[in-house]
Amino acid sequence: MLKEIIISIQSYFEAHQFIKKNKLWKWILIPGLLYSILFVVGFYFFWHSSNNATAWMLTKFGVKKWLDHMEGTWLSFFFIIGQIFIHLLLLIFYFSFFKFMFLIIGSPVFAYLSEKTESILIGKDFPFSFPQLYTDIIRGIRIALRNMSWQTIYMLALLIVSLIPLIGWITPLVVFFLDCYYMGFSMLDYSSERNKLDVNASIDLIGHHRGLAIGNGMVFYLFHFVPIIGWLFAPSYAVIAATLSLHKAKETNVINS
Repeated sequence: MLKEIIISIQSYFEAHQFIKKNKLWKWILIPGLLYSILFVVGFYFFWHSSNNATAWMLTKFGVKKWLDHMEGTWLSFFFIIGQIFIHLLLLIFYFSFFKFMFLIIGSPVFAYLSEKTESILIGKDFPFSFPQLYTDIIRGIRIALRNMSWQTIYMLALLIVSLIPLIGWITPLVVFFLDCYYMGFSMLDYSSERNKLDVNASIDLIGHHRGLAIGNGMVFYLFHFVPIIGWLFAPSYAVIAATLSLHKAKETNVINS
């Protein structure tokens, strides 16, 4: 898995050179601008609602009432730390939901960009076809909805675990890697579809090479620590890097062709 993660990370650097060489900037900036605007607006509303959500959860599960009947500095400390981790979980939960919604909206561009990347890599033109584009879009939406559903189930379970002192503190890290995996999965699936793999075959392939998906999602996350520039580049760089990483993995026999 570590080798696959390294391949995915390296592919982002290769994606930058690939974009420069093949003059793909318009396919980076247009979806990137839309992504940035939606990201800022969505985060604003999240920030103003997360405190209420945290308070509701602590009251609903009786944590606040139990704490009110207890006295002790250590309990207060654990309570504060727990609140911080719940906020982190809610932040990742928001980001996951937002990300999948954008994957659905941007599926036409991402499907084309992945196809364009592979076309340049192998020196073969894929004839443009509206029926095929429609199929790619529907496939991208199906995968995004499928991944969002499963991830939501896992994250809700982890959200409950996060209320447990000490044990719950590791849940943000688990959720982070889970989110990275499903993000990278969606980006890699564009190549799977183009190679005539049905959804079940794609799930099996990526499930056996989850390092490629995790690595792709990790760098996608890191882009968001660079305001504006990172937000502009994150989505399109991710899909190009995913296509490059899958191609490189096949060439180096990490994945059997």
